[in-house]
Amino acid sequence: MRKLKLQVQMSIDGYMAGPNDEMDWLEWNWDDELKNYVTRITETIDCILLGRKLAEGFINTWATRAEDPDSTDSFAHKMQDTPKIVFTRSIYKADWQNTTLESGDIVEEVVKLKNQEGRDIMVYGGGTLVRTLIEASLIDELHLFVNPTALGCGMPVFGSFQKMKLLTSRPFDCGIVVLIYGPQRKS
Repeated sequence: MRKLKLQVQMSIDGYMAGPNDEMDWLEWNWDDELKNYVTRITETIDCILLGRKLAEGFINTWATRAEDPDSTDSFAHKMQDTPKIVFTRSIYKADWQNTTLESGDIVEEVVKLKNQEGRDIMVYGGGTLVRTLIEASLIDELHLFVNPTALGCGMPVFGSFQKMKLLTSRPFDCGIVVLIYGPQRKS
C-alpha cells in the first residue's frame, strides 16, 4: 500500500491560514537545511493531492518557476512534473499540466489511490481536504511545519479530536519546527 504524507505549514496554535485565508504570516526565510529537508521528503512521491483553492496558486507558482528560462530550480520541476489530483466540485476543466480533476468522494478516491501501485503520495491542502483525510485516518505521516506565529483564529488543520504519535521533531534556524506525527490507529 502506498504511503500518504501531509506537508502543511501551520501556526503554533494550529491554523493553516488566517480567518480570511491569509498566508502572509508564513516564514519563508528558509535556509538550505530546511530546503533540503523538503526535497528529501518529496523524493519518494509520484502523486500530489490538492484542494481547488490551494491548487490555483500552487500549480501556477511552480509552473512559473519551472518555466523560467534562467531557472535551475529542480524542486520547481519536481512540483510541475509530478502528477496532481485536484479535488473540486466547482470546476470541471483545467488547463494545468499533469493535473486531473476529481469530484468524487474524497475518502473513497484516496483509498483507491493508496491501493494502486506506485510510490508515496503527498497532500498539501486545502483545509477541507486535509481535515477529511486526517479524520478518516488515511494520512500515514503528518509533516507539520510549525511557524513561529500565533494567529488566534483561522482555518484549522484539525477539525476534531485526533490522537497522534510523535515520530520525530526537528527545529530549523528560521524558527520553523517540523513535527512528524503518525496516527495512533486502533488495533
